[in-house]
Amino acid sequence: MQEILLIGGGGHCKAVIDVIEQGNEYSIVGIIDSKEKIGQEVLTYKIIGSDNDLETLFKKYKHACITVGQIKSAEPRIKLFEKLKGIGFTLPTIISPLSYISKHAFIDEGTTVMHHSLVNANAKIGKNCIINSKALVEHDTIIENHCHISTGSILNGGVLVKAGSFIGSNSTSKESITVEGFMKAGE
Repeated sequence: MQEILLIGGGGHCKAVIDVIEQGNEYSIVGIIDSKEKIGQEVLTYKIIGSDNDLETLFKKYKHACITVGQIKSAEPRIKLFEKLKGIGFTLPTIISPLSYISKHAFIDEGTTVMHHSLVNANAKIGKNCIINSKALVEHDTIIENHCHISTGSILNGGVLVKAGSFIGSNSTSKESITVEGFMKAGE
């Protein structure tokens, strides 16, 4: 198994820990959070550093997963993504073994697909997205970078979700619409 750092120790981190533990690809070596939380634990995994330690940690660990959620704004996740990529980290796609991903779908780096999500044929999901538990991404839907598709959401066929968007829990879209996003950071 490859070693991986988790970046952010809140509620979304707990859910991602569960997804990673269900698979056999990655071994969690620690969590990055604020300086004052170093030494604390999140579900038995230690907080081993802060953002200021990332360059030093990169000398030993090459994989990272952003485990900061996205409700108010995509900005914190975008900044972390740009910082981690700038340092050289690999941001793998993390996919729950309890989800279904069509072999005809595409999911880009740094995206996490949570338990019981469905991603159907010809769907395309960008970088650094969260496809949360029980979300349905239908055929021909495009989700651009840095989006959060929340729990139980349904995106019907041919939807375009623009970069930085948040789709709330249990939302259902009409088919073939565009959802405008809110990109910032390096855009």
